[in-house]
Amino acid sequence: MNRAWRRLTGIAAGGLLTVSLVPAAAAAPATASRHFTPGAAGVGDPYFPELGNGGFDVEHYDLNLGYVPADRQLRGTATIRARATQNLSRFDLDLSGMTVRSVRVDGAAARFTREDEELVITPRHGLVRGEHFAVTVRYDGSPKTITGSPIVFGADYGWQYTKDGAFVGDEPNAAHTWFPSSDHPSDKASYTFRVTVPQGTKVVANGELRAENTVAAGTRYVWNEVKPMATYLATIDIGRWNFRSGRTAGGISELVAVDPDLAAKARDARFSETTGEITDYWAKTFGKYPFTSTGAIVDNLPNVGFSLETQTRPLYGSVVGVGTIAHELSHEWFGDSVSVRTWRDIWLNEGFATYAAWLWAEHTGGRTAYASAKAAYDGVAASSPFWNQSIADPQRDTMFSSAVYNRGGMTLAALQHRIGDTAFFRLLRTWTAQHRYGNATTAQFTRLAERVSGQDLDDFFRTWLWDKTKPATFG
Repeated sequence: MNRAWRRLTGIAAGGLLTVSLVPAAAAAPATASRHFTPGAAGVGDPYFPELGNGGFDVEHYDLNLGYVPADRQLRGTATIRARATQNLSRFDLDLSGMTVRSVRVDGAAARFTREDEELVITPRHGLVRGEHFAVTVRYDGSPKTITGSPIVFGADYGWQYTKDGAFVGDEPNAAHTWFPSSDHPSDKASYTFRVTVPQGTKVVANGELRAENTVAAGTRYVWNEVKPMATYLATIDIGRWNFRSGRTAGGISELVAVDPDLAAKARDARFSETTGEITDYWAKTFGKYPFTSTGAIVDNLPNVGFSLETQTRPLYGSVVGVGTIAHELSHEWFGDSVSVRTWRDIWLNEGFATYAAWLWAEHTGGRTAYASAKAAYDGVAASSPFWNQSIADPQRDTMFSSAVYNRGGMTLAALQHRIGDTAFFRLLRTWTAQHRYGNATTAQFTRLAERVSGQDLDDFFRTWLWDKTKPATFG
């Protein structure tokens, strides 16, 4: 994610939205000898303990949605495949707001209750560990935009209503405002989006556009993201769009969606060409591009306050500068493919993306990434509260502070200076290869840095990631 305030220092036939967890294989019968227990209400993230859910692993979301911008109502059917990771007597899905109409598990009606932002589901029979199962949730309503949160300095995020549709950026905890989910980066899944909107309105989402069909209620768009994706990276952006598709010079499929009011500005800024050039350069620098396509979603919302690395094509509220494009596209490796294990590890996303923007400036003739980082270091006095934060544990309400971004970027530039270019870029490529489509932690990164470099880096990482003071020297 890159926020402006930080850069300075179908309609479904039935008319209701349904979520289904569909079995990929025949269910194993429960027996009286098995002991079944409830799944946990959350995964125990240190910053968001109630997000995600225990007892099962989501494998695929199939969201069949209908949305009419004029009435702001979301309706439809969605399908999710999941696998039980324990003998489950009941389980939760994360869901905020919305009206739940009914729940079914493996086709049979199930009891359910609402507890804060949890949908608690009790199936007719216990679910056996290892079993693939299905849950169907019928619901509808108007997704609630998150406002006033200190996590993002009071900016609005999540489902944001626009004059012609919706702008959907969910980091860190807004996905469950518009679909029932296991809303934590540690539970990644593939996605299919089937979204019906009125004629004249278009939908752009993650992955590949598989179909665009005229139906009785309007136009139905089908998008498919086959690679594992964290819930906060899922998006369906609804409105008027100009689509431009093609391939980068390196052969990667590219689709850029731009609000028509910004078409001329995007063309003059070479937005599509720049996106392709940066994607290709990061593929050479960080390792093979991890997804099937790249691109961008460029809406006309200059006051939205952030850009976001939604998987395969980042989300922008305006025609942003090249540094922001470089930042967001680097997240396809650092954040999207290699995702954080917990939100405490967020510097692994934002520090890396900050460093990447400096690296792109170097690549295009600007000062070196080291020089940019050193200038940032020199520009913040030792007495500044900027340094009074452990970026390896930045705390929930300050997890997106400028220190997480800029001190994180400084850490990487200083590390590059310490271990040398050859070892440093081998480290980054090894990191993205080892944890491709998975989750990782700060401890894993520091161990890998020591293994790749052959150096003892304990003091270095303690100084840069943990100590709440300005490092005495840079590099």
